[in-house]
Amino acid sequence: MPTMGRLVGAILFGALAWYTTTLIVPLFPEGTNLGYFQELNTFFGLVAGWTVAGPRAGTGYVASISYGLTALVSMVVMALFFNSFVVMIERSLRKRYDGAGEAVTDVFALFMEHGMMILTPEIITTLLVGGVVGGLVTEAFGRRFT
Repeated sequence: MPTMGRLVGAILFGALAWYTTTLIVPLFPEGTNLGYFQELNTFFGLVAGWTVAGPRAGTGYVASISYGLTALVSMVVMALFFNSFVVMIERSLRKRYDGAGEAVTDVFALFMEHGMMILTPEIITTLLVGGVVGGLVTEAFGRRFT
C-alpha cells in the first residue's frame, strides 16, 4: 500500500543512488561503455527506498538510522550484483568462459572487484551520510503524513 514514507524513501534513496553513481563513473577506465549504469542504479535505490525504508517509517528516529543503513546496504548489494551479472553475460556472449560454472563464479569475483573499486572515502562517506539522512527524513515524513 502506498504511503508517504514509501514515496519519500524511494525518492531519497533513488537520488542517493543517482548521485553516488555520478561519483563512481570516473573510477571506470576511460572509454568504458556503461550503458544504462546510472539509470539502473537509480532504479535499485528506488526499490530499496520503497521496500526497505518506506514500510518501516513511523517506528522511531533511532530505528530510522538502522533502516536507513539497511536500505543503503540492500541498494548497494542489488546494484553490485546486477551490474556484475550484466558484465558476466557480456563476457559469456564473447565466449570468454569455458563453462557455466566459471561464468557463475566470475559473477562473485566481479562483485568483489566492483565493490573494492567503490571503496573510496568520498563514496563511503556519501553513502553513509545519505543512508542516515535518508532514514531520518523518511521517518519524519512517515510520522507527519500517517
